[in-house]
Amino acid sequence: MDCIIIDDDATARLIIRQLCNNSNQVTVIEEFESAINAIKYLNSNDIDVIFLDIHMPSFSGFDFIQTLKSPPKIVLTTSDKNFALEAFEYECVVDYLVKPITKERFEKSLHKLSNFETVKVSAKETTSKDENSFIYVSVDRRLVKINIPDIYYIEAKGDYISIKTAQKNYIVHSTLKKIEDKLPSSLFIRIHRSFVINISEIVDIEDNSVVIQKSVIPISRSNKGELMKRLNLL
Repeated sequence: MDCIIIDDDATARLIIRQLCNNSNQVTVIEEFESAINAIKYLNSNDIDVIFLDIHMPSFSGFDFIQTLKSPPKIVLTTSDKNFALEAFEYECVVDYLVKPITKERFEKSLHKLSNFETVKVSAKETTSKDENSFIYVSVDRRLVKINIPDIYYIEAKGDYISIKTAQKNYIVHSTLKKIEDKLPSSLFIRIHRSFVINISEIVDIEDNSVVIQKSVIPISRSNKGELMKRLNLL
């Protein structure tokens, strides 16, 4: 199983990495001192397990879990025993390790990971994309909440995307596919390899382009047919 470690304490990260290295069940791919940096990584990478500290400055482990659309298996690590009840309200949480973590206790956790299957789906996972009203994006080391109906369109720009909203533009390190999967399909459609648009914001369509607000956005030949099907034409 591939894993990442998220903990603001370097010594704690080192201990967990060594425990992982001494096993033959998990491989540490990356480690992070902040949850926000980990979110950026997960925007373009899939892993099996997260060893996650609960207490971190400005953004707790629980805050982090709530930003994940489809969380992998998570093992919480903490010096505080008092959050165990809250921790297991999340279906993705497999175990709760109290620091200092012993080799024996860590091996029990690995056994739980190997045998863990998600029997229930958490409320967050069962919520369809069409019911979500907002997303969080990482901008300048902050998580910014964006109301989905406020999004006019999203443009791919190399390793980044530009999210155009009624209020401002947000430049986010992500892929167009990643954010497209999080948006309600009833409201958004890809019309070009570089653009996903909010259908309700279309002002005009002419030949191979649409106008949203004052922006002219190209429509690719392969996507035009699907757009025409989605429009409420007379």
